[in-house]
Amino acid sequence: MIQRALAVAVIALVMLGAAGQAPVARTATGPVRGLSVDQVDVYRGLPYARPPVGDLRFRDPQPVAAWSGVRDASAFAPACLQAGVSMPGERWSPSSEDCLYLNVWKPEGAEPGSLPVIVWIPGGGFTNGSTSIPLYDGVRLAGRGAVVVTVAYRLGALGFLAHPELTAEAGSSGNYGLMDQIAALEWVRDNIAGFGGDPQRVTVAGQSAGATSVSILMVSPRARGLFHRAIGQSGGLFEPLALAPQYLLANAESDGLAYATSLGASSVSELRSLPAEQFLGAAAGRVVHPVIEPRLLPAPPWDVFIAGEHNDVPLLVGFNADEARSLTDVSDVTAANFTEKLTARWGQLPPPLLAPYPFTTDEQARTARADFERDLRFGWDIRAWARLQAAHGRQPVHAYYFSRNPPYAEGSVQQHWRAGHFVELWYMFDHLDQQPWAWSDQDRATADAMADYWVAFARAGNPDGEGRPEWPAFTAADEQVLAIGDRIEVGRLPNNEALDVFDAVYASLRRAGP
Repeated sequence: MIQRALAVAVIALVMLGAAGQAPVARTATGPVRGLSVDQVDVYRGLPYARPPVGDLRFRDPQPVAAWSGVRDASAFAPACLQAGVSMPGERWSPSSEDCLYLNVWKPEGAEPGSLPVIVWIPGGGFTNGSTSIPLYDGVRLAGRGAVVVTVAYRLGALGFLAHPELTAEAGSSGNYGLMDQIAALEWVRDNIAGFGGDPQRVTVAGQSAGATSVSILMVSPRARGLFHRAIGQSGGLFEPLALAPQYLLANAESDGLAYATSLGASSVSELRSLPAEQFLGAAAGRVVHPVIEPRLLPAPPWDVFIAGEHNDVPLLVGFNADEARSLTDVSDVTAANFTEKLTARWGQLPPPLLAPYPFTTDEQARTARADFERDLRFGWDIRAWARLQAAHGRQPVHAYYFSRNPPYAEGSVQQHWRAGHFVELWYMFDHLDQQPWAWSDQDRATADAMADYWVAFARAGNPDGEGRPEWPAFTAADEQVLAIGDRIEVGRLPNNEALDVFDAVYASLRRAGP
């Protein structure tokens, strides 16, 4: 009896030891050892391209060299070089020019190639962003049966500088950060089966600049076949070039040349020899944006969609009711200074654009200021994206409008955010527990539903079903959206009339040309 008890105890200890062992996965360049969190295997800091330093600065990402032994993948790599942080509540973490790494979350025991994959591209205006932000932790989505990948990509001037000498060298220039994203998708194609992911069910997703990246990937010939669904949250690149002539390669090269001169560099060789930190600072602002150039983005996304030549995959897009309130302080806006403040921020605007935003009283003026920025920067792009896919794609598009206000602490700085920019991420990633607020049962139900919708979409290209509130497709004939607010229900965008004014103004600008 004692021997039997000892044998059972030994077996239990062996099983406990096996369960406690760090998970190991194999990649094309060598094995990696991660860690286990809540029945999810986590692999951090996996290289998907060689460090873009020295002579590789301002070049397309290059393949990773193989390593010997088992690489430790228990810690995040440094964020790509940046100043400050990109998200409220984010702790500053080291950043480096050596930053082309990604992270993977997979359910324990997932069979090779069996699960849908969500590749998350962080936002941050192409100047900030980190994959180590707790909000992007993929453990809750992985727990629902998905493999989650978060990708770092070059930011700022190091990620987007165009320059005539660089164009002469490689046939084009700029968009290095976007090329990084494509290299990461290629890594996923080649390696994700070993982490339980199905390389034929890859969803590329992002918020803010991450969503703008997704809109570019949907029209880039270099990204064709690398993903099979797309999610864009609060971002896109569909405005007329007349509003952003700096995106044209020739103009971007001119700006890049002036920027290099401001750094005291008269050649690309000198640019490559500068300390990386010299590329930080306000002077870089004019060169940090996507570029219309032949290798990755040969035409504006609007034109590619209209021609039906985009990467036609199921699409999920949406934006938030109060996008601008977490980005812009409108507390000092009054009826008297409304036009002055708007002009100071955006320059001289076509008068018809302001017609849908009355500002007779101070309260109206504050609301108008926030709503105008929401529609200008996010709302119009998202509706345009949904309409373009519905009219010129064969695959379905689903759209949402998020208006739920979290229970912010009374008197806190967050209280004026309402359903602001990025607020939906706490719900979508199911991370309400990261904030010490008085979350209600309805908040938790909303987070459960959103996380389930997103994983269902990654699984089959359709978020609907499985006992959740119905989410019909957005069609040209019936532009229904999922309204996520005090409850979840089908509705229509409440700002359609304002967005129609943007349509008319932008159509006029397109006819006039860039």
